[in-house]
Amino acid sequence: MDWFTGIVTYLLLWWVALFCVLPIGARPRDSEVEEGGWRGAPSNPRLGMKVLGTTVLAGVFWLAAWGLMATDLISFRDGWWAYGGPEQSSPIPGVAPSRAQN
Repeated sequence: MDWFTGIVTYLLLWWVALFCVLPIGARPRDSEVEEGGWRGAPSNPRLGMKVLGTTVLAGVFWLAAWGLMATDLISFRDGWWAYGGPEQSSPIPGVAPSRAQN
């Protein structure tokens, strides 16, 4: 994985982890809502802790993704799902490649 792919992968994982972490610990306000407020808004969202947790969680996910790619445990270059071109294999497993009729 080159540096650009690593950064893009981390950013994607960070945003996914953020949306997973945001609802944790969110409690609605106990008191009456002032005018202009939303009644379901959390009373104490603790965004700093959630951003820190998201960063750590995304780092763990990124290390797992990097480990899978670095060890070739999952590779799109080898295996039955790898597309070897029209002469070698079909992009769909179990389907014979089509031959061009000239």
